[in-house]
Amino acid sequence: MDLSVLSAIAIFAFVMSVTPGPNNIMLLASGAQFGYRQTLPHIFGILLGIASLLISVLLGIDIVFDIYPSFYDALKVIGSIYLCWLAWKVATASTESMAIEVESDEARPLTLISALLFQFSNPKAWAMTIGSVSSFTMEGEGYIESGLWIIFCFAIAGFTAVSLWTCLGVSIAQRLTTVKRKKVFNYTMGIMTFTTLFFILS
Repeated sequence: MDLSVLSAIAIFAFVMSVTPGPNNIMLLASGAQFGYRQTLPHIFGILLGIASLLISVLLGIDIVFDIYPSFYDALKVIGSIYLCWLAWKVATASTESMAIEVESDEARPLTLISALLFQFSNPKAWAMTIGSVSSFTMEGEGYIESGLWIIFCFAIAGFTAVSLWTCLGVSIAQRLTTVKRKKVFNYTMGIMTFTTLFFILS
């Protein structure tokens, strides 16, 4: 593949991955609450989810959206409901062990599987992957190769982008030295997670 095209894919992947959205806001909160290492399953879940969407689009599943436009609307509804639930969990998390996901009575960050599955109900992720495949894939024999390069670029650029958000959260955690500050942070992250609905519904 031409280097200029590859560079364009990498830039597109990074910009799409680093701009504010549900994934990045939740990673910011998780980084502050649990640290970078414990947030890694969440990070890899996002990356695997995006890769799965890219593969699905490359195989032609986006045709479903053309044939059944209501399916995309259904995704928006499902994604919005799940995002509201996540925003509530972030806002009301414990100040001792602030959680995004709670299993039993133990607070934990979002799991790899949960983060992966969330991408399938995230209309922004679908729009991002469909846009990249429609813009950068080559016709004919170059289709598979260009598709693999898109997946690779999103994996590398995406990991860099989401890691930046997680590390920002880790840095913020150093200032969360009181219960009051932790509560304010929780509420702020919850509100920010909720406001990402505008990205989904727009």
